[in-house]
Amino acid sequence: MDRQNKPNTGVFFSQSMKRSDKAPDYSGEILIDIRTFKVENNMIAIRLAGWKNVAKSGKTYISLKCDVPRDQQQQGGGDDFE
Repeated sequence: MDRQNKPNTGVFFSQSMKRSDKAPDYSGEILIDIRTFKVENNMIAIRLAGWKNVAKSGKTYISLKCDVPRDQQQQGGGDDFE
């Protein structure tokens, strides 16, 4: 993943060369700015959204965006990505 991507975004690329039936169909990375999220009991709730895309190479991928859960948005902050 390009480390110059915006915080709280990432990608999932389709895996055409799966080594087994249990291998994931998609894999990738997401760059998370942990200061965006509220920590409770050493856990962070993250809301994810994804959009299907095709790279110039023809490989399919899903672009990702994370945000605070909707109940935390009402308490201040967060984008609503519908």
